Amino acid sequence: MEDIKCHCGHANPVGTYLCEACGNPIGEEIKDNNAVLDMRYEGAARRSQTYNKTIVDKVWNFFSSVKIAVYMIIIVLLASILGTVFPQEMYIPVPKPANIYYAEAYGTLGELYYQLGFHNLYTSWWYVSLLLMIGISLVVCSIDRIIPLYKALKKQRVRHNPNFLTRQKLSTQIETPAQWSEKLEQIEGLLKKKRFQVKREGDALLAEKSRFSRWGPYVNHVGLIIFLIGVLLRLIPGFYLDQYVWVRDGEIKKVPDTDYYVKNEAFIIEYYADHEFPEDIGLGAGDKVVKTYKTKAVLYENLNAGLPGAEPKLEQVTEHEILVNHPLKYKDLQLFQSGQKPNSLSALNITLFNETTGVEIGRFKIDLYDPQKEYKINDEVTVKILEYFPDFEFTEDKKPMTKSTNPDNPAFILTTITPETPVGEKSWLFLGSYLPAPGVDNIYGFRFHMPDLTNITGLMVRKDKSLPLIYFGCFVTMIGLVMGFYWQHRRIWIQTEGAKVYLAGHTNKNWFGLKKEIKEIMDKVEVPVLLEEKGKGGKQS
Repeated sequence: MEDIKCHCGHANPVGTYLCEACGNPIGEEIKDNNAVLDMRYEGAARRSQTYNKTIVDKVWNFFSSVKIAVYMIIIVLLASILGTVFPQEMYIPVPKPANIYYAEAYGTLGELYYQLGFHNLYTSWWYVSLLLMIGISLVVCSIDRIIPLYKALKKQRVRHNPNFLTRQKLSTQIETPAQWSEKLEQIEGLLKKKRFQVKREGDALLAEKSRFSRWGPYVNHVGLIIFLIGVLLRLIPGFYLDQYVWVRDGEIKKVPDTDYYVKNEAFIIEYYADHEFPEDIGLGAGDKVVKTYKTKAVLYENLNAGLPGAEPKLEQVTEHEILVNHPLKYKDLQLFQSGQKPNSLSALNITLFNETTGVEIGRFKIDLYDPQKEYKINDEVTVKILEYFPDFEFTEDKKPMTKSTNPDNPAFILTTITPETPVGEKSWLFLGSYLPAPGVDNIYGFRFHMPDLTNITGLMVRKDKSLPLIYFGCFVTMIGLVMGFYWQHRRIWIQTEGAKVYLAGHTNKNWFGLKKEIKEIMDKVEVPVLLEEKGKGGKQS
C-alpha cells in the first residue's frame, strides 16, 4: 500500500487523515468538508482502521473495537449477577452433591441453575475466557491508539495549513493588528505564566499544557489489566483460599488446602454482666447478651507435608486468641472467628441391658465424630455399627440418609452379638430412643445417659496472595481517572498569514475554560477576538 501524499509534499502512512507535516485534511471523507476536525488521535493512522486482509488483522480489529469490549463487559456483568441468584457450590450450607442440593432447595429453577453451570460460574471456562478476552481487548485497544497518538503529539509542528486552523472547534481570523510582533511577544509571556509550553517559528506560535492528561485513559487501562491479572491469579492453586473449618474444644484439625493444623484449646462465649449496662434494657430472667466470641487457637505446621504417606509431624508456629474481626495471622494465612456451636453433641453414653431380666450387660460410649466399628462390652457380648447417619433424615422415597457430616441428629443401625444371638440382632438407635428391626422381638435394649457435650468453633480460612496486586491495580486505575478528569490537554495556535492572523484552540474537555483563557490573554494585549465555537457541522454554536 502506497503512502498518501499531501499537496505540501509530505508522504503520510496509509490511514492518515491529517497530514503529519502541515495538518491539512487528506482523508477522502473529510478533505472537501468544512466539518470540525476529529482530533482524538491527531489524524494519525491506526492499524485497526488500515489493515483488514489477514487473519491477524481481523483478530486485531476484533479486539481493538471499543463496541465489542463494551458488549463483553455487559455479558460479564449480567453473568456475575446471575451467579448471585443462588449460592455458589462452595457456599452450599450442607454437604450434599450439587446436582441434588439445587433441585431440592430451589426446585425447577435450582435444577436449571445447576444444568447451566451457574453453580460454579466464577471459575467456569467461559467466564474466565470472557475475562481474558476483556484483558486482551484492553491491551489491543490501548496499543492501537496510544502508539499513533504518541508519535503524532511528539512530532507536532508549530506552523499548520490554514485549513487545519479554521476547522478547529475554537477558531477565528483577525486583521493583523498594529505592532503585532510586540503583542505576540507579550502573548507568549502571558501563556508561559499560565504554565503553557510555548514553541515559536517566526510569527507562528504553539502553546500547549497538560499533555499528560491524554494518557489518563491508557493509565486507567493499565490499572484494569493489573486488576484482571490479580483476579485471574486467584484461579492458580496456592494464590487464593476461602475455606471453612469446624474445630471442637481440644481437637487438632487440618486447615483445608494448606500444610497447617489448628488446635482449638478452648472456645469461650463471654456475656455482659448486668452492671455493665448504663440502664435497664428489658432483659428477661436468664436472658444474656453476648459480649464476645473467643477461640484460643494454636497453629501448627506439618513438617512432613511434602512426604507422601508420612504421618504428620507438627511444629507449633504461633498461637492467638481469635476474636471477631481480630483473626489469627501467620504469613499469608488468616483464620477468622466466624461461627459457633456451643454445647454440641460429642459422644453418646449408652447402657446395654437384657429386656427380659432388666440386667445391665455393660456400658459403652460412641464418639459421634469417630465411631468405632465395634464395641466389646465383655468377653461374650459385642455391639457392631453397621451404618451411621450423623444428621439423619428420610428421603422422599423413605430411605435413610444424612444431611451433613455434623452429628446434629445421629442415628445408627447396630447389631448385638451374644451367645443367645450368635448371628446378631439388629436395632435402630436414635438420639434417646431405639427400635428393633421390623418383625423381630429383640432380647437386648439400650438405655441412654447424659451425652458428652462440647463447644465447637467455626473458623473462616483465608489466604489471598493476589490482593496486593489487585489493590495496586485499583491505585493505578485511580491515577488514570484523576489524570483524565482533573486536567485537560489544551493547545493554542496563533499563526500569521499575510494580512491575517489565525487563532485556534483545542482541548479534550472543558471548552468553556479554554475559551475563557484565550479571551483573557488577548484582552490583556488589547486584541479583541470573537472566538467561534463550532459544532460538528462546522457551524458556530
